[in-house]
Amino acid sequence: MPARSGLTAGQIADLVGGKLIGPDDVVLAGVAPLDGAGPSDIAFLASGRYRSQLAHTSAGAVLLAPPFQHEPAAPATRIIVDDPQQAAVRVMRELHPAPSPEWGVDPSARIGRGSGWSGRISLRAGARIGSDVLFGEDCFVGEHAVVEDGVVLGDRCRLESHAVLHSGTVLGDRVLVRCGARVGGKGFGFAPGPRGHEPIPQVGRCVIGSDAEIGANTTVDRGSLGDTVVGAGTKIDNLVQVAHNVRIGERCIVMAQVGVAGSTIVEDDVMLAGQAGLADHLTVGRGARVAAQSGVIGDIEPGATVSGYPARSHRSVLRQSAALARLAPLVESLERLVGSDDG
Repeated sequence: MPARSGLTAGQIADLVGGKLIGPDDVVLAGVAPLDGAGPSDIAFLASGRYRSQLAHTSAGAVLLAPPFQHEPAAPATRIIVDDPQQAAVRVMRELHPAPSPEWGVDPSARIGRGSGWSGRISLRAGARIGSDVLFGEDCFVGEHAVVEDGVVLGDRCRLESHAVLHSGTVLGDRVLVRCGARVGGKGFGFAPGPRGHEPIPQVGRCVIGSDAEIGANTTVDRGSLGDTVVGAGTKIDNLVQVAHNVRIGERCIVMAQVGVAGSTIVEDDVMLAGQAGLADHLTVGRGARVAAQSGVIGDIEPGATVSGYPARSHRSVLRQSAALARLAPLVESLERLVGSDDG
């Protein structure tokens, strides 16, 4: 990814809408953590937990929230903003702009009958496009990615190398599908019969909303009868399994190795932390938080934070863990008493 040669502190203050304290001509070429920044880097303090690092940082400038603007140990050049982390992201994007695709169709790409696009397109080496595929404007399909028959993509979608969009998939605008992801494949559905497990046809769609992201080697299955849906703005990490007929709302965060079983509903603004597992036909209420490695076997109320297996109130889990920690010495004392009586 190409990088700019640098920005002055004054330019950065203008970019993020911050108040500059100190010299405005310090040139900054990178964003780094407080404990790893050098004189050509800008760092940021987003939490008081790292306040002590201000005294030791070598950063040329620092982004600070208003409560920390007068810290005596901070670098002389300071930019005061309400949200230092968001400001740092803005600076990173300016210093490291995403490369523009090489527009056009590689000679080794294959395009089926009836497929087309509006505006520009980039089809890289070995890309395979089925029949009757419809692309919006400025889409990118990476090396050896596959788009099967009848898929519909909105504007500025990006499929990285070896990603697959199966038939029945619909993408909104600006959807990113990372390397090796499989979207819209057949779900795991079988019915017991006299000859064993008979496969249930999977004939629903897989609909991915605008500005969603599907992580590397993640699978999102198509619906069996209805649709599997991932809402607008939802970000799904690597190695996640989303089963058929699942409906994930908008602006959700789904972290690595989460598994969501069939027909479960995840409402808007939910966070599912790493390796959480959700059973089928459940509802996770809006704004709920599911901690890492939780096992969800029942509905979760909106706004709740749960952990453990079976998943329950996180506060309750912490109280139980504290009680068990206090119980252990009592058990040891009881064992010593019983041992002394036996003697």
